[in-house]
Amino acid sequence: MLVIGIDPGLTTTGFGAVGTRGASPDVRAAGVIRTEAGSPTSTRLAVLYQDISELIEEVRPEVMAVERVFVNRNRLTATQVGQASGVIMLAAARAGLEVFEYSPSAVKAIVTGDGRASKAQVQQMVARRLGLRKAPSPADAADALAIALCHMQSMGNRLGRVEAAARGVAG
Repeated sequence: MLVIGIDPGLTTTGFGAVGTRGASPDVRAAGVIRTEAGSPTSTRLAVLYQDISELIEEVRPEVMAVERVFVNRNRLTATQVGQASGVIMLAAARAGLEVFEYSPSAVKAIVTGDGRASKAQVQQMVARRLGLRKAPSPADAADALAIALCHMQSMGNRLGRVEAAARGVAG
């Protein structure tokens, strides 16, 4: 399985592609896509769409996992993240990818075991689980890798429950 995790943002969007080699996950790509803060929003969204489309074509993931937009105190930021998330999902849909959304607390809980984990704790666990010597940087890329890991673990748990149900075992 090859999953691309996305931490959406209008200024900075993190991405992280995680695949499996044997039983262990490994990083296939990670980084950020940046747009110019002074440009019109429509231009920035077009750049983001184009860059995500090119990334999908280059990485060729099987699915996309995206951090779900939540409304925080800053409504402008939430709106911009929502717009970015929309064009990212559009690029995925046009490429034929299924998209899965996860809340920030779900990502933290699945990756670290604690839905209130700090960014540093998430980064440390991502590094440990991916066999990296140090925490991924920048933080947006680390968050995207965490989202990809979250999806892989979530799908593994779902598949295990389906297989157990098929065998008639409570899962």
